[in-house]
Amino acid sequence: MKLPSVKDLDVANKKVLLRTNYDVPLTVDGRVADETRIEESLSTINYLLKQKAKVIIITHLDRPGGKPVPGLSLKPVVERLKVMLDKTKIDFSQEILGEKTKRMTAELAPKAILVLENLRFDSDETDNDEKFAQGLADLADCFINDAFAVSHRQHASIVGIPKFLPSAFGFDFLEEIQVLSKIRENPKRPVVIILGGVKKSKIKAAQKLTSWADYILVGGELVEYNGIPKMVGYHRKILGSLTKTGEDITIETVKKFKEAIAQAKTIVWSGPVGAFEEKKFERGTREIARAVVESGAYAVVGGGDTEAALTKFGLVNKVDYISSGGGAMLAFLAEGTLPGIEAIKGGQ
Repeated sequence: MKLPSVKDLDVANKKVLLRTNYDVPLTVDGRVADETRIEESLSTINYLLKQKAKVIIITHLDRPGGKPVPGLSLKPVVERLKVMLDKTKIDFSQEILGEKTKRMTAELAPKAILVLENLRFDSDETDNDEKFAQGLADLADCFINDAFAVSHRQHASIVGIPKFLPSAFGFDFLEEIQVLSKIRENPKRPVVIILGGVKKSKIKAAQKLTSWADYILVGGELVEYNGIPKMVGYHRKILGSLTKTGEDITIETVKKFKEAIAQAKTIVWSGPVGAFEEKKFERGTREIARAVVESGAYAVVGGGDTEAALTKFGLVNKVDYISSGGGAMLAFLAEGTLPGIEAIKGGQ
């Protein structure tokens, strides 16, 4: 899939609206616990700075429900970004749209960055409000989407802004598409998909992947959802059994999953199969993680929780690729595109 790159836009000395994915975990005392998602944006940011662009970063953190939540402010993220780009002037607007943001944008110098407050503090973001999207677009000359993980969402900052600005994709986004396109179009077989976690949105994508995958292994809370039993009525699609507490898959299920994983040549994993955060419920996810690594298959893992599990078990560097978004990864594999892609392609 050929997509427009940031290199295809004239960004020199321009105001560039950059949508990043800074949905990072925070510590109890409000510091960034894992800066991976910030690191993923640096190649695009550094390119823009070299072009003397004026960079306006928009992003979100967690799910504040359309209202300001002090503990979910982007301030800790901005402080971490300042450390990572210590020679760059970086300012933070504690509002999204408003007079302060307009003033700070107007005063923004070349090779400087302005970060706006958490987009999801305003329900207009998730409601895909057109006026909200236009207000953001009015701040800049062009738009770059480098937030693959949320590009399966119909949100204003993903599908709304490209209606009003010349748009393209950042380097991290393009890398995601390159890796996933190869898997989707020509995977080594057998293909095993492992589904876990709690997000019901995975069910629809998984249903569309039943004819593509050789095995689909389902664990975690997804086992309890009605859409899953219907989906796994196909040959070689395996529904995991949960323990009495429902917090992990059973030992018998672990054995079944391992048998399928051992045969795999390609593995796509989205979501832990149990509440791995607690030691007493980590066994299923730990055993599956080890099986994936030991299988020798080309393994792609998606989503923050799955990455966190691999990190906990010391295996994060032993998989081939970590996608920034589990839901977006599955959606792209199922459809071959995303709303965020179509929004920009449609404006070309």
